[in-house]
Amino acid sequence: MATKVRVLTVVTSHADLGKTGKKTGWYLSEVSHPYDVFTKAGFEVDFMSPKGGAAPMDPGSAEAFKDDPVSQAFLKSGAEKLKTTMKPSEVDVSKYKVFFYAGGHGPMFDLPENQEIAKLCTKAYEGGAVVCAVCNGTVGLVPVKLSNGDSILKGQTITSFTNAEEEFVKLTEAMPFLLETKLKELGGNFVGADNFQPNVQTSGRIVTGQNPPSAGPVAEKVVKAPVKLRVFCL
Repeated sequence: MATKVRVLTVVTSHADLGKTGKKTGWYLSEVSHPYDVFTKAGFEVDFMSPKGGAAPMDPGSAEAFKDDPVSQAFLKSGAEKLKTTMKPSEVDVSKYKVFFYAGGHGPMFDLPENQEIAKLCTKAYEGGAVVCAVCNGTVGLVPVKLSNGDSILKGQTITSFTNAEEEFVKLTEAMPFLLETKLKELGGNFVGADNFQPNVQTSGRIVTGQNPPSAGPVAEKVVKAPVKLRVFCL
């Protein structure tokens, strides 16, 4: 019996931008653009966050993409799902063929040490799923270890929001660590592009994007992957 491909999108539950006094959360275009690509391809998209329930959106991203038709369409339809995200304990990860970490600065605070979500990612990846992430969402891969004890990042070609981009937006000091540096420390072969230029890296079943302009292209790469994800047999 055939069924649609299901995508599990991980978003942050964290709303405070370090000690800056500002708010953060999941970044609108890094959820809306992949959602648009996935749903147009016939994929079903569900959402999970560390705490479950309502997941906070970065208010700055709402302002930045107020004139973006894809994001505005998402706010009128798909965004309702972000009010009732699943907790990790509620997820049957065997149902998903795509495990996607959405970006925003919130993930930098609640995903690096989240072992519950990391174990779900390991199970999905070792079960044949594609694991993908965009921008600071790539931090979700930091705690993920495979059954052999290796980091999922070891030897993989990956990217994320770069140190240079973090410096450009003046948030270097607000972050608990620099993501590019951490990914390299864990054995990833990091490939960065110029600030805010689209950059997607594919390494086997791991697909990562550098920044907001890379969000849609990450999903497009997954949809067009050689592995036939559109329809699979149970």
